Amino acid sequence: MIDHHAASPDMELIVHGPSGRNKPETRLWLRMLSTTRLITNEIRRRLRSQFGATLPQFDLMAQLYREEAGLRLGELSRRTMVTNGNITGLVERLEADGLVKRTTHDQDRRVTVAKLTPAGIDRFLLMAAAHEEWLRELLQDAGDEAVQSLWVNIGYLKASVSAHLSGEEAE
Repeated sequence: MIDHHAASPDMELIVHGPSGRNKPETRLWLRMLSTTRLITNEIRRRLRSQFGATLPQFDLMAQLYREEAGLRLGELSRRTMVTNGNITGLVERLEADGLVKRTTHDQDRRVTVAKLTPAGIDRFLLMAAAHEEWLRELLQDAGDEAVQSLWVNIGYLKASVSAHLSGEEAE
């Protein structure tokens, strides 16, 4: 079993130190941030080393995989939380690699739609399978029961946060 309190220096310790002076909500928030950061950094590293891809490229391809007819670039930007300018660059790179195809919308020639090519679908499926395996590996020591419990409990946290937002709705 894992020592749940042992960890390399991360956001929890760097930001507020190990003294425990923070309130439980702050400690929880920092733990979620630091865990997300650890996982994200490892996924980024593995995508780069095994597929020569970036996490934004993977995220963009995941969105396109979900939408067989493709997506407008503005919608891709919104879904991936990447600026319009950066989406254009990501799509251009994936298009140059033969993984994405851009077309203009039939009713409005000013609207550009991006769609995965057959090679893009094949590549994404390989990356997605690896991504799932990496997450399984990274979380394996926590155990299936803990993962399921965290999923349920973080769902409660998400609902609470969503109920108290002062701005736009949660995604």
